[in-house]
Amino acid sequence: MAVKTTLTRIGNSRGIRIPKTMVEQLGFQHEVELAIDRGALIVKPVKTVRQGWEEAAKAMNKAKDDDLLDEITSTEFDKKDWTW
Repeated sequence: MAVKTTLTRIGNSRGIRIPKTMVEQLGFQHEVELAIDRGALIVKPVKTVRQGWEEAAKAMNKAKDDDLLDEITSTEFDKKDWTW
């Protein structure tokens, strides 16, 4: 879907209005990331750190695939020096 729009003057900068349907479809929140690629302006939603991890962990638990990968072993440090 392509939409024509005009640049709006904002001080020394320019802004564009993004239609609500596009904002919702792309998952834009408060911030976006801007980049230039081969002469085109790319506007992407900012992804938060660990985005999607909660859903992935729930899916792993449901599939019984959430065991620890490494065996936990205690060391001499754990036995003598570590204070809980």
